[in-house]
Amino acid sequence: MKRPVVITGMGAVTPLGEDVAKSWQALVAGKDADVPLELFDTAGCRCHRAAVASLPALAEMRPKALSRLSRASRLAIPAAREALAAARLLDSAGKSLLPVLPLSVSTTAGGMAFGENMLRNVLARKHSRLLGSAARYLPQHQIVDVQRALGFEGPSVIIANACASGANAIGHAAEIISSGMADCVLTGGFEALTELVFTGFDCLQATTVERCRPFDLKRSGLLLGEGAAFLVLETSEHAKQRGVTPLCRLSGYGHGTDFFHLTQPQPDGQALVEVMRRASEAAGVAPREIGYINAHGTATPVNDGAETRAYRTFLGESLDRVRISSTKAAIGHTLGAAGSIEAFFAIMALITGNLPPQLNLQTPIPEIASALVAEKEASRPLRHTMSVNLGFGGSNAALIFSRYEN
Repeated sequence: MKRPVVITGMGAVTPLGEDVAKSWQALVAGKDADVPLELFDTAGCRCHRAAVASLPALAEMRPKALSRLSRASRLAIPAAREALAAARLLDSAGKSLLPVLPLSVSTTAGGMAFGENMLRNVLARKHSRLLGSAARYLPQHQIVDVQRALGFEGPSVIIANACASGANAIGHAAEIISSGMADCVLTGGFEALTELVFTGFDCLQATTVERCRPFDLKRSGLLLGEGAAFLVLETSEHAKQRGVTPLCRLSGYGHGTDFFHLTQPQPDGQALVEVMRRASEAAGVAPREIGYINAHGTATPVNDGAETRAYRTFLGESLDRVRISSTKAAIGHTLGAAGSIEAFFAIMALITGNLPPQLNLQTPIPEIASALVAEKEASRPLRHTMSVNLGFGGSNAALIFSRYEN
């Protein structure tokens, strides 16, 4: 990258906790958020469970203003606020110290729940309630909600590139900074569970009726989840001028598309291999130097097999020394937020040396079994970690995070 990019703040709301600390502590302790889904009626579906997040209070907002926020906005605002606070970019009133702050975000459904509510009102002939729902379900509105709540404005971009969106939003933010277009960018992703998305995955028979078992021979499908995570990205010089010590560096980013199938990855995983190689070359990091990989690992039969082959090719003889886990067994597949939340997990592993365990294993895929993180595995010093995501339409993305050294 032309200008070094560092991370100075993180914020998260996940099914495991309403902030970074609670989410991380629960994750490394081996907890999961798999619960019966009660946000909407799942009658007629095969699956009736999901990983549901508890909405933070947002006590500073008046009830009327709160009622106008979509569930997606109620996940995004506290996560973005925590990231800015951690980066020391909030004033005493909880507003951004930077009045102009570029924003690069990702989502799949946006405020779709409002759109669904609009349809329900149409069918129930409750026409007086239509306008508010119609105006606020678009993903642009969640960006406006975040900007208004935190008191900043500026250029913004929404990346809806399926399940690789979160990683691509972060990578795009890094490219904005490294190219000299901005010194600081707020980036992340958010996703709220919605009936249309849930029933769509259920119709594809991609969701499991059992436990979510990534990288297991008995895997039977994914668990859907929701949440939000945001990062503050800056140039190292900008952080230094503010007197802030970075958490780590974003040293590498790779992305590409395999054009193989609308909903299935390329079976040999070669597109993912190429993306990981691009990220490692950008970072100047050899595959053997990557200590932990937060894998995409959806627990669907096709994905995990292709992903395993990709790691075998990319890591070669180093596979047995690298630690790998998919945290989707704990928090579900958060779709447009997955790349951002899982990047946060990869960063925390880098900082703490603790590793998220691979949950629910019964019969691990032999080719990758030795690399999967065991429960209560000892912490270890790490210099580089990677987060990998794949999405419908053949999207592949990889991010590499490295220790910050003055």
